[in-house]
Amino acid sequence: MTLTQVWGSLIIFLVCPILGALPVIDWITRGLTGRKLQNIGTGNISVSAAFYHGGKVVGILAVLSEAAKGILAVLAARAFFPDNPGWELFALFALVVGRYWGGKGAGTTNVVWGVIVHDWRVAFLTFLIGGVSFTIFRDRATGRMVILILLSATIALLHPHDPEHIVAAIALSLLLAWIYHKIPDDLDLSRDHSHAQSRKMFRFFQGDKAVLSLDNPLNSQKVGQKAATLSQLKRGGYAVPEGWVLPAGDDPQPLILSLSPSPDNPLVVRSSAVGEDSETASAAGQYLTVLNATSPQKLEDAITQCQTSYNRSMAARYRQDRNLKETSMSVLVQRQIQGAFSGVAFSRDPVNPSTGAVVIEALPGDATRVVSGQVTPEQYRVFLPEGVVNSAVAKGEKKEDANSSSTSPSSPNEEIDPLESPLSSRKPEGLELVIEGSGDVPKAIIQEVALLTRELEERDRGLPQDVEWTHDGHRLWILQARPITTLRPIWTRKIAAEAIPGLIRPLTWSINRPLTCGVWGDLFSLVLGKRARGLDFEATATLHYSHAYFNATLLGEIFLRMGLPPESLEFLTRGAKFSKPPFSSTLRNTPGLLKLFQRERNLLRDFRRDFNSQFEPVLADLERNSPSDLSPSARLERIDRILLVLRRATYYSILAPLSLALRQAILKVDETDLDNSQTPEVEATRSLAQLAVETRKLLPIDRLNFDSSAALFAYLADDTSDGVSVVESFNGWLDRYGYLSEVATDIAVPRWRDSPQSVRELFAQYLLNPNSADEAIAREATSKGGMTSIVQQRLNLKGKVTEVYSRLLAHLRWCFTALEEEWLRSQILQRKGDIFFLTFDEVRQLIHQGNPQLRNNLSGRIQQRQQQLEKDRQLPGVPFVVYGDEPAMPSFPSPLSSSQRLQGIGASPGQVEGRVKIARSLQDIAAIDKGTILVVPYTDSGWSPLLARAGGLIAEVGGKLSHGAIVAREYGIPAVMDVHSATQLLRDGQQVRVDGGMGVVEVLS
Repeated sequence: MTLTQVWGSLIIFLVCPILGALPVIDWITRGLTGRKLQNIGTGNISVSAAFYHGGKVVGILAVLSEAAKGILAVLAARAFFPDNPGWELFALFALVVGRYWGGKGAGTTNVVWGVIVHDWRVAFLTFLIGGVSFTIFRDRATGRMVILILLSATIALLHPHDPEHIVAAIALSLLLAWIYHKIPDDLDLSRDHSHAQSRKMFRFFQGDKAVLSLDNPLNSQKVGQKAATLSQLKRGGYAVPEGWVLPAGDDPQPLILSLSPSPDNPLVVRSSAVGEDSETASAAGQYLTVLNATSPQKLEDAITQCQTSYNRSMAARYRQDRNLKETSMSVLVQRQIQGAFSGVAFSRDPVNPSTGAVVIEALPGDATRVVSGQVTPEQYRVFLPEGVVNSAVAKGEKKEDANSSSTSPSSPNEEIDPLESPLSSRKPEGLELVIEGSGDVPKAIIQEVALLTRELEERDRGLPQDVEWTHDGHRLWILQARPITTLRPIWTRKIAAEAIPGLIRPLTWSINRPLTCGVWGDLFSLVLGKRARGLDFEATATLHYSHAYFNATLLGEIFLRMGLPPESLEFLTRGAKFSKPPFSSTLRNTPGLLKLFQRERNLLRDFRRDFNSQFEPVLADLERNSPSDLSPSARLERIDRILLVLRRATYYSILAPLSLALRQAILKVDETDLDNSQTPEVEATRSLAQLAVETRKLLPIDRLNFDSSAALFAYLADDTSDGVSVVESFNGWLDRYGYLSEVATDIAVPRWRDSPQSVRELFAQYLLNPNSADEAIAREATSKGGMTSIVQQRLNLKGKVTEVYSRLLAHLRWCFTALEEEWLRSQILQRKGDIFFLTFDEVRQLIHQGNPQLRNNLSGRIQQRQQQLEKDRQLPGVPFVVYGDEPAMPSFPSPLSSSQRLQGIGASPGQVEGRVKIARSLQDIAAIDKGTILVVPYTDSGWSPLLARAGGLIAEVGGKLSHGAIVAREYGIPAVMDVHSATQLLRDGQQVRVDGGMGVVEVLS
């Protein structure tokens, strides 16, 4: 051995241990945090301790310092023994001895970086194979042993003829294994007390194969919906007791050994079967829950009992009756809360959900007393106004971090203010909730349960929730949350009430429903492709109380499959908030979404093509030939031809508004910057106002006095040729715009051409009040470029589509009314309007005379349907949301008193005070002036004559792009849309203030 090698060996065996013993990590931690590692935690002066107690910055600096030590040791050995790489491993051996001797550290970081410098091939293969094994097993002890074995084995394979090198590797591995066995592991410390920046890292490295925590993201298809839901809630910040999941088929021993149950730390064992607590099956009471597992043996027995309950006869029959697949059952083990008050709560009354009440059953003690059915619980009903719960999660204002730690305390009974939960419900100031029922449970707890339960409903796409809860005297805990399966599907009037508002007759529905559902189904199938299988698009809409409702449950499922939030359609059509969709889901649907965006991009070009090839020729032919001159079979052919073209028009009537809303939202163009002159409602009113101005130039209107529009038109008809020419001009205007009506989408509603009274009233107002006519004409289009022009193009397209769609529906109506007139003469029908109480299929059968029984029972069938429609007409209103396919008789809110407010969507800016006038149809048009605040259930293009005379507008449905909103902005009338139940909450004559900018209605008297 040369002198250089002698000095080298001295340095390796003397200097390297001293270098390893230097407490650099402790110096860094103390300097940056003031904490001394040897006095806290495990006492280790290690990289993991630095991360645990000091956070990311301290941990990174610790890694750099220890990496530098390992690299220096290897390079020093290489300098003295360039031809003998085994000495590099002996240098690491000496360094690790010093690390353990000086600071109870294992020296893992020293070895890792030292091996990388020593032989990158060894490091790469060892860490690659070892990393895969750790990802699979997620067991720290096993993983470390695998790494050490791989280190020696890899060196032996790469250097089979260097025994000294192999011996050094084996010695280093054995030393590390011995140190791992001797020192405590910082990863065994509770991550709840670790530095906040380091918790994600500790959560990953603490994982064990058989121990899944509720802090982990869980897949409901593997561990059941119960455990997956509680995991989501816990990670979202809700108070859920600490819990662990044993997947079906896994060995329970690792879980049992890790929990250490005792009389002071009791556990509860519960089922979490795949399919249990789902939207379609609750499986309530089918499986076993075992309380008070206070020892490892009792815990093992409880797990066994819970698992075997899956095969109980009643559980098997339950699954069989509901056509549920035979799957598997995981077991959920949780800290048992010593409840002072417990119970169950339903966010909607399962018997009569339209009341808006939260139903709570509760008793002092734990929750098992309530759900056992052996004790009659106290019952409470809490009435929450809609919108009172503002769930941050439901609104998309908070994002759930799938890897974040729970904010729940480490001890389930730790005293915490219930309002300190990050997503807890809060009662708005000044709001007193109405609580029915009394008993031993404090009203404050009942109120908190009600708010929390309704918040969970909003969080889960509006699905009514069945929540099991307990209160330990300090905090409200969620034990279980699942949808109320008997209240599915959920039907909503959002969008549907604007698309086809008002009372709907059978003929209208039998035509509109297939058109609407079919086109929506085509669009969704375009995006989803194969994932559209199993979706019943025919169930997209239905009738309740003779009003249209959309299937919110189905739409929510569709949007989830598309990778979009459930509120997507409302965002596009009504300006609602929009939460960011998961990237993975959006990526999966990219091909379909690209197809849809391509359709949107080419929408104008495609419409022009179809307008020239289909719409314009068909409409021109329909205008030339009256249906009155045709035979019944020819009329049917005409109807079929219109329906064929109407399906394509329906496609544009759906996609054009969505395209407009999407572009307006993305480009952030304000509604007031857009010119609505090409929309039918605005174009028609401006044209009528211009006719009134020209009439004043011809006739001495100022010297005459008319008490009604009928008197005015009688005068014009009996006057000179000028008066007659005015009537002819008005009739020409009526021919041009007579296709409009109160509800353009409903063929049962007369068009202006059929019933011109409302537009005659508006013409009279324009003629007798020059200022109103001048105001209508003065709002001329203003050309704007840039982003506004891009949105303006889509608004003009929407107007043209509305015209085509409405004209086709008007001609469809006139075909049926011509057929009705003939059937009235032949006494097939008895009264005018009867034909609209038949379905289109029944009309077809009557024309072909293929069903004699139908004709014999026709009168009774029509009468029965008319009675049902009249019964629904007498309802003060219809609920905004309906639960289930057979809803009960709706209940209605009480009218508002002074100083109460309603919130809607601001659709036309400005403030105005006035008196309320409830107008449920265009027939309610008396005494409308600028002091009137018009309150309507909906608006359509045909409402323009009424809206133009009011001082303000409040509508129960609609958004910023609704017909009423467009007309209101044109006339400078403050308007608030989407005010639920406004026609029931407000009363005729009430004084209100409307803020069209903020979307607020305030009752003044």
